[in-house]
Amino acid sequence: MLKEQDLYIDDYDYPLPEERIAYYPTTQRDKSKLLVYNEGRLTDSRFDHLPDFLNAHDLLIFNDSKVIHARLLVHNTTGAAIEIFCLEPLAPTSDPAIAFAQTGEVTWRCMVGNAKKWKHPLDIVVPMDGREVHITAMHGGNDNGTFAVTFHWEDPSVSFAEWIEHYGKIPLPPYIKRDADATDEQRYQTVYAKYDGSVAAPTAGLHFTPAVLESLQAKGIAAEYVTLHVGAGTFKPVSSETIGGHYMHEEKIVLSRQRIESLLSLLSRRRIAVGTTVTRTLESLFIIGAKLTSGRPNPLSVQQWEMYEDLELREVPLEQSLAAILQYLDAKGEEWLHATTRLIILPTYPLRVVQGLITNFHQPKSTLLLLISAFLGDDWKKIYHHALEHDYRFLSYGDSNLYLP
Repeated sequence: MLKEQDLYIDDYDYPLPEERIAYYPTTQRDKSKLLVYNEGRLTDSRFDHLPDFLNAHDLLIFNDSKVIHARLLVHNTTGAAIEIFCLEPLAPTSDPAIAFAQTGEVTWRCMVGNAKKWKHPLDIVVPMDGREVHITAMHGGNDNGTFAVTFHWEDPSVSFAEWIEHYGKIPLPPYIKRDADATDEQRYQTVYAKYDGSVAAPTAGLHFTPAVLESLQAKGIAAEYVTLHVGAGTFKPVSSETIGGHYMHEEKIVLSRQRIESLLSLLSRRRIAVGTTVTRTLESLFIIGAKLTSGRPNPLSVQQWEMYEDLELREVPLEQSLAAILQYLDAKGEEWLHATTRLIILPTYPLRVVQGLITNFHQPKSTLLLLISAFLGDDWKKIYHHALEHDYRFLSYGDSNLYLP
């Protein structure tokens, strides 16, 4: 067994009082607190001062995935409430972009609340532009806690994206114990969100405003974007005693050739990830390129433990790894990289791409806290203790951190 699999999750616990969880965002995005960790020193600041702590030639990398209205509340013929939480498309395609544009019928993997009451097809009526669109929803049975749900509608002029945007609700994290309201339509979405596909926000980006982005640009700090569609598994608790018993969820990566070329051209800059999703994406990108370089099987599918098991992958130069992905796209005649990752980043993980991190405060005993420790080692305890002592707000709508180890 790998030594990493023997890590005890109880070593990544801390007391989080209920009142420290932010149930609502700050009035202004960029007026949240910012706790800066720079080579072991802590500084209390505010997010709109972020440019003051960065160098003129840094590179910030953002996740431009957009949160979809994934939560559907439907009633059966007897009036019982059934909740359908759309996770990822299954048919006729698993590509989110194509699935959202689909008309007539789509099948998604979903979590279903009150599934025992769903015995017959459900009727969903969606008012749209002065008319009603009628959708029929049918499920294919329980498959390890999720269901393949097929949505069918007759109107060929309406896409799945259009009717779910009208009918569905923003899916707030389970620890925000309230219903989504009109505020969340804007605030549980980054200002630069572009591509539909996430069922949870890349929350480190929620603090950015056009003014902050402009001030970063004015200082000479470059911006680049990747797309990782965040799955509900990001909230999955570690229920096993050791990390070896935790099965990491899969997430989809979509990246254009142009963005990979841009990243390759900017490798001389200090690379700072805006969020844990960007960190997973970039480190997974390195592994994909390293596997292509080394002729490993299934290069576009990053597995949970392979970076810990296959030590030769770590030795591939970063520039060579990214170049291998471009060569792969050339050989396939493709402009977009579509890949999946189950990568788990633990304290011993050898970070190859990311050199700094902007992120929020994460749940106790979570895989996200484990990822933080890959940057900070045991200093995460000092940081979280300081935050609790100085009235920082925690989790998705909470305050922010800048880590420059």
